[in-house]
Amino acid sequence: MFYLATVNKGKPACRAIGFHELKEGKLYFGVGTFKDVYRQLQENPYAQICACHGAFFLRYSGRAVFEQEDAMEKTVFEKKPALAKIYQDNGHHLGIFHLEEASVEIHVMSKLKSTFTL
Repeated sequence: MFYLATVNKGKPACRAIGFHELKEGKLYFGVGTFKDVYRQLQENPYAQICACHGAFFLRYSGRAVFEQEDAMEKTVFEKKPALAKIYQDNGHHLGIFHLEEASVEIHVMSKLKSTFTL
């Protein structure tokens, strides 16, 4: 589970997201194109993703860039039929994006362990 933070009318908005896919060295995430989060990323593409595992947590920040072709959405629905039921079967689409101008921070409890710029 990941947590995605965006900006909604100048205020922070955070929600849990479950979809991610590593493809050709890029980490992709997806949100429903009919949801507020998609509109927020269209208005202000800068976002932060947070993930936790035990005492470690990760912050992944950058500018969301959405895929322009439906090929990846089709692949995702083939690999993850449960998502197809949520989106495709209801006539909705999954907006798939990766982060550019990105940086990663890895923390152990309250101490910064590593920082990367991508």
